[in-house]
Amino acid sequence: MAELKIGQKAPDFSLAASNKETISLKTFKGKLVVLYFYPKDLTSGCTTEACDFRDNLARLEKTGAVVLGISPDSLASHEKFIGKHDLNFLLLSDPEKTVLESYGVWKEKSMYGRKYMGVERTTFIIGKEGKIAHIFPKVKVKGHVDEVLEILKTLP
Repeated sequence: MAELKIGQKAPDFSLAASNKETISLKTFKGKLVVLYFYPKDLTSGCTTEACDFRDNLARLEKTGAVVLGISPDSLASHEKFIGKHDLNFLLLSDPEKTVLESYGVWKEKSMYGRKYMGVERTTFIIGKEGKIAHIFPKVKVKGHVDEVLEILKTLP
């Protein structure tokens, strides 16, 4: 898939969500969407990132934004993650990796010389009209939510 760019229409999707519903991007038309892709539930970096979003959700919602997290983990795994860390936003399950691929975040990675496929931690801000307003590639967890808030404040 070609790399997504700011101004492009965000690829729509329908995925099973932690609230037991199927969630589509088009459900949120007219709202800002913070769509963050992360590798794995209950791992250190992903837990830190999710807890930062949790702790700042009121600030994010003040800008009119909705936060959605997507990983290839199962709904059962998401439920444990939400329960253990009291997460207050939806996590979506993409075990087939179709949405991960359509957003270009399912990539070859390398650790200790071993190559494998995995999620490249990436956040997309999708504008009210369904177009990509900002992309944060290769997210560094520390301070990321503040970066997201700064961009949200600049959007209509």
